[in-house]
Formats: sequence, structure tokens, C-alpha cells
Amino acid sequence: MKTLTSGEIASYCDVNLRTVIRWIESGKLKGFKLPGRGNNRVLVDDFIDFLERHDMPVPSQLQGDANPKVLIVDDELPVAKSIQRVARRTGYDTLVATGGFQAGVMLSQHNPTLMTLDLSMPGMDGYSVIQFTREQARYKRLKILVISALDDTSLERARDLGADATLGKPFSNHDLTEVLERFMTP
Repeated sequence: MKTLTSGEIASYCDVNLRTVIRWIESGKLKGFKLPGRGNNRVLVDDFIDFLERHDMPVPSQLQGDANPKVLIVDDELPVAKSIQRVARRTGYDTLVATGGFQAGVMLSQHNPTLMTLDLSMPGMDGYSVIQFTREQARYKRLKILVISALDDTSLERARDLGADATLGKPFSNHDLTEVLERFMTP
């Protein structure tokens, strides 16, 4: 997790260092003190949340990687590889998880922009993954694209739980590209 100093935040917001310290001490900006000298640090995600809550612009340096990442979650490796090829051609860096638990670990380690998700997986199914991510504030900007062979009722349930879009299997590369491009821009 990348952190920022009080001085970096003051520079980004064009305010005095003391103002940032007051934001942290009052609880308006979530931060923590380093052991020893007690210097403040703020997680980048917490700083971005603070900026959004106060209608302040997010500095371009903090808006993510040059290439956004997509986490592909599917227990069928050939399907995952097919999605991966299309995502790479669309401009995404890709990661593949073959189960729900592995997806959770990769979410926290890599902070992707988008997650494609199969609903039918052994262990932790896609519905559980959607519920988990939507309960976590740090993933509120994560886009979830469900790609599943289940029926329309199941896809609707996924949207009700928080999926941003759904695509039936088998899917065409054209349809997948269209959805990925739509999520490419924030």
C-alpha cells in the first residue's frame, strides 16, 4: 500500500502543512502516525476518498497506472485465457485468478480497475465475490463484469448484488471488447 506524507498532501491540495495535520487529527482525513518520531502517513486510497468526499480534484499522478488492470476470475483456464487475449488487445494489463479466494488475494495486492467474474466456481462462487467486494469501501471504484453461462435470472441477481455489467457465455470477442472499452475510461 502506497502512503503519502502530510507534506505531499499539503502540496497536492495547495494548503499549509498544519491544515493537513488538523484534517488528520480531527478525523476528516484517515491517517496514522509512524512509530518513533510520530510523522503522519495517509494511504493513497484514503486520500482519494477524502478528496472525493470534499469535491476536490484527484491529482493525475494518483489516478492509477498508465494501463489499467483487469483481474480475470474464471475456474476454466481456456475461457480465462480467451478473456485475457481480448483484454490485452483493448489496452488492459491482465491478471488471472482461478477461484474466488485467489481473486480476493489478488484484489488486495494489485488493485485492478476491472474484474471479470464467472458465477459458477467451486468454493467461493461469483455471487460471494461480488458481495465481498461491494462490502469493502476500498473497492467502490472497481468495475465488475460478470461473464457466465447461467440464465438471465442469475445474471440479473449478479447485477442486483452490484455487478456493473453482464455478458453471457459463449461471448463474442466484439461484445467483450465493447464492454471493456466502456469501462476503460473512468
